[in-house]
Amino acid sequence: MFSFLFVVIVAVCYCSEENNPVFLGQPQLSGPSVALVKKPETFKCELPTYPQNEIVLFQLFMTHGAWLSESSSLDGKAGTFSLVIKTSHEGNLKCVARLQSDNSTVLGVSKLHYLKVIEPVAGAKVLIQPDEKEFFEGTPLKLLCNITAGTHVSYKWVLDEINISPSPNHKFIHDSLIIKRPTSKDNGYYACIALNNYNDSEYNSYSPEVKITVKDVVSNPEIFFSVLKVKGVKEVSDEHFAVVTCQSTKGTPPITFSLYKGDDLFASVTSEVTDATFKVPLVLDQHMGWLRCRANNGKETAHSQQLPLEVVRVNGPVMLHYDYDMGEDHAVIRVRYYCRAAKGSHPQYQWFLNSSLMRDPGSFYYVVNQPPEQSMLELSVREGSAGTYQCKVSDSFDNITFFSSKEQYMDKEVINRLPVLVVAVVFGCFIFLILLVSVCCWIGVVFRRQQFGEISMLGLDTWKRGPAYEGELDLLGYNEDDDLAKRVTGDEFDQASEVSLDEWPQIVEEKKTLENSSVEFF
Repeated sequence: MFSFLFVVIVAVCYCSEENNPVFLGQPQLSGPSVALVKKPETFKCELPTYPQNEIVLFQLFMTHGAWLSESSSLDGKAGTFSLVIKTSHEGNLKCVARLQSDNSTVLGVSKLHYLKVIEPVAGAKVLIQPDEKEFFEGTPLKLLCNITAGTHVSYKWVLDEINISPSPNHKFIHDSLIIKRPTSKDNGYYACIALNNYNDSEYNSYSPEVKITVKDVVSNPEIFFSVLKVKGVKEVSDEHFAVVTCQSTKGTPPITFSLYKGDDLFASVTSEVTDATFKVPLVLDQHMGWLRCRANNGKETAHSQQLPLEVVRVNGPVMLHYDYDMGEDHAVIRVRYYCRAAKGSHPQYQWFLNSSLMRDPGSFYYVVNQPPEQSMLELSVREGSAGTYQCKVSDSFDNITFFSSKEQYMDKEVINRLPVLVVAVVFGCFIFLILLVSVCCWIGVVFRRQQFGEISMLGLDTWKRGPAYEGELDLLGYNEDDDLAKRVTGDEFDQASEVSLDEWPQIVEEKKTLENSSVEFF
């Protein structure tokens, strides 16, 4: 039994070696790694060792199983494969070696060999998604560079023949250009360039240009008007009209502007620019309602603010005031005059120097009109700027009637002199301080006179009693009745201090007696 099993195992091993001779080694597949389409190329496949007296069949396959070519070899020669390259040949190739006498006997399989196939690019064309050529700003735009032939292609995009660079708003994804938020800056002619190369040869295809228009949505229009006077003929009185302008700062024409008077449509016009004008009859010094503009260029309707239709004629008085700037030396170097009329919705300002009209700008001045509020004349203080200044105001639509301000003289010395009002205020404050101090002193003198008058009478009573000596003061201190002292009131003290004129001789006599006593004591 054991001998039988040994024979079977040996036979199986022998058969296995005959059917799959792995000892011949792995086939080696060689050939180009890059090839140009439609160009013939040769690949070789060989074994490290060959079976004796056997024809070896070499077969070339794609990894997905497609058969490409085969070759037979005798006497140890390599198998060769000649291919006319197609784009479908790109990918991993492998060589399989078999015995030609028995195709089921595989001698070995080569490692994978990658082949890159280059097809020259051709037929570039720009496709737009969505399929339109006009867009409003903010609508995402995608351009595709479509080609009819070409492999391993890179792409470039140009706008008006200038290369487009990647940016947060411009993304390149393979054959696509994506513009996230187009604006009017993205208007122009687009083209794509498709490129590839083989060895030292470069191929490219330039697409036809495609015009892309990105329309700006119209902005909210501004509304304003000027006044037009139409002079009457003979008995026909003058007529006045408001020339109303509706103007948007942005928006791609054509734009349809509509003027509303209140809630009623007054007129509508389509403009090839960003503004439009309307002529509206008006009566001066009368409120004739409210005006409002609307604008639309195909997407959204924009609205203006309301504007009162009212024209007030200029009337006086005309006020003229000024302020100034001082330099490092505290001298005035620049003066600004302001002119303002009491009434007037459409004033026209004129400035005069020494009764001559000042043309703006001048060598030392310029004018800034801020209608309807005021006009400002700014000038440098120097020798040439001295003179008398005046402002005149009239209606912009009727310069026949003028209202003038008071004349104002200005030169370098006058403007740097302290104003009379300032001098008066300072001098007045000084006089007030003097008066205040004088009154305070007088009140103090009167108060002290009253106070010192009472004290002198008290001093007289003391003189009547005579001088007190140290010993007497001590005795008085010890003999004083505290309770009695406390019961003495102010009235009693005053009564004791009073001295009548009848007692005056007695006081003189007592004084002499006291003086004699003092002499005897010493």
